Amino acid sequence: MPLKPWSGRFTQATDKLVEEFNASISFDKRLFRHDIMGSIAHARMLAKMGVIGKKEADKVVSGLKAIEKEIDAGKFQFTHALEDIHMAIEKRLMEKIGPVGGKLHTARSRNDQVALDVRLYLRDEIKEMQNLIKNLQKTLTDIAKKNLDCIMPGYTHLQRAQPVLFSHHLLAYYEMFKRDYERLADCFKRVNVMPLGAGALAGSPYPLDRDFMAKELGFSKPTDNSLDSVSDRDFCIEFCAAASILMMHLSRFSEELILWSSQEFSFIELSDAFSTGSSIMPQKKNPDVPELVRGKTGRVYGNLTALLTVMKGLPLAYNKDMQEDKEALFDSIDTVKDCLKVFSPMLAVMKVNKDNMREAAQGGFLTATDAADYLVKKGIPFRECHHIIGRAVAYCIKTSQGLEDLSIDEWKGFSKAFDKDIKKTISVEASVNSRKTKGGTALETVKKRLGEIEREIR
Repeated sequence: MPLKPWSGRFTQATDKLVEEFNASISFDKRLFRHDIMGSIAHARMLAKMGVIGKKEADKVVSGLKAIEKEIDAGKFQFTHALEDIHMAIEKRLMEKIGPVGGKLHTARSRNDQVALDVRLYLRDEIKEMQNLIKNLQKTLTDIAKKNLDCIMPGYTHLQRAQPVLFSHHLLAYYEMFKRDYERLADCFKRVNVMPLGAGALAGSPYPLDRDFMAKELGFSKPTDNSLDSVSDRDFCIEFCAAASILMMHLSRFSEELILWSSQEFSFIELSDAFSTGSSIMPQKKNPDVPELVRGKTGRVYGNLTALLTVMKGLPLAYNKDMQEDKEALFDSIDTVKDCLKVFSPMLAVMKVNKDNMREAAQGGFLTATDAADYLVKKGIPFRECHHIIGRAVAYCIKTSQGLEDLSIDEWKGFSKAFDKDIKKTISVEASVNSRKTKGGTALETVKKRLGEIEREIR
């Protein structure tokens, strides 16, 4: 049984149950590359400041690089007895290069070490997640460009409201994902500060060059308070909050895909490659991918709640409770990335049923507001216009007609202000293209926005 780095104080061996309960190696081993990266920078700084010799530092660096290759090759032995990735690497380093390996931990605590590793790891994951978001945005843009002639019902309260371009609907999600990208970029700023050198909680008596380490590791600056450096998990919580909002957007989109792919809507059809069947009903084609995305949103929310709960009552500085940050953080990262990876290719091959969307946009009196606006332009107050068109809709329901079916005489029965041009005004094309204000659904407005988007995502 390997000695613990803190075993000098203890007279009894750690109970096996405690070793297993206390260990984090099963999940924090994914930090190995970042742990080695941080240790190399620390060793070089110690040599620069004369705390250890340059040859000693070179030996440490060489040993760490060899360990990284061992882990990559699957030859490294992980054990609960060594608790975490930091102890596992340090123990292996001492086996490889001897007692000089023990000098690596000079002027360092596992408290600032783990804070460093998680920040290094999260930086990389944020960048990868942003790339996945950008791929999804490009997919949405491509679909929008291909379907500029597609008109669908826009909804409020899940009731047909006004006609919109399908492309305009898709680009609403582009805007959501744009905010997600920006949130992650802003979160990155607070992740990208360097805690190494804070020690266990009080700083270090050694002559450390923290600015050197920050530069070596690509951080914007070192942290400013040693207590906060080792006890801060705000950056994990903030990331999980951003991830939760991103998953909420994916879930809302998934809900629409699920509705649209039902026979009741039949606006889209998901590819067989991204659908599953039933074990009992031969005719079924189930939208399992968006359903799973919708379901996995809950676990990401749960991880955020778990982290907030872990941190809410902790006194300064480090407490073992904080070991619980990693599984929640790692699971959120893995879940969001998995969802983003499957979402883009699923959308890219879905079939858009334009005729069904158009037919749905024709029904349900979606251009009633346009008829009211027609009267407004004749000088009638909008509230009166609203009432007039309400009566017209009630009449159409009673006579089983659409607004487009009414004769001019019937229109004039509701208001003498109506003329023959009302027919053109209440077409779905006219309705869509009348909404030319910035951010509206008119074809020329959507085309302009697509041009702006193409410049944004280059």
